[in-house]
Amino acid sequence: MTGLTLSQAAKALGKSKSTLNRAIKTGRLSATRNEDGTFSINPAELYRAFPEPSENMRQERPVEQDRTAVYDDLGSRISLLQQLLEREREVVADLKEDRDRWRQQATSLLTNQDTAPATPLSVKRRRWWPF
Repeated sequence: MTGLTLSQAAKALGKSKSTLNRAIKTGRLSATRNEDGTFSINPAELYRAFPEPSENMRQERPVEQDRTAVYDDLGSRISLLQQLLEREREVVADLKEDRDRWRQQATSLLTNQDTAPATPLSVKRRRWWPF
């Protein structure tokens, strides 16, 4: 029996070629390399490594359960993202408060420097050379 090429196997499973190539490299899927460098994959080996869910299992799960699971998953993701957004808003508020305090401190230091008395000009400076 001839083997499948990487592209054919990917189409049969509904996976990407890179997924199958990674499985071959890690040893999860065995394949033989042809002389031209392509892989030949035995279909039995392909379905051993990537088993398809049986039709009975697909029919046993009601569609509504899948939908509620997706909605529950989305709801939990939304609540998690809302919590993260709230934390980020708190951090931003703290940073703005710190910025305002630093700005106020810098402004007060600059205004105090302007109003500080200048050094008197009448102080005689001593020269380093004695004459």
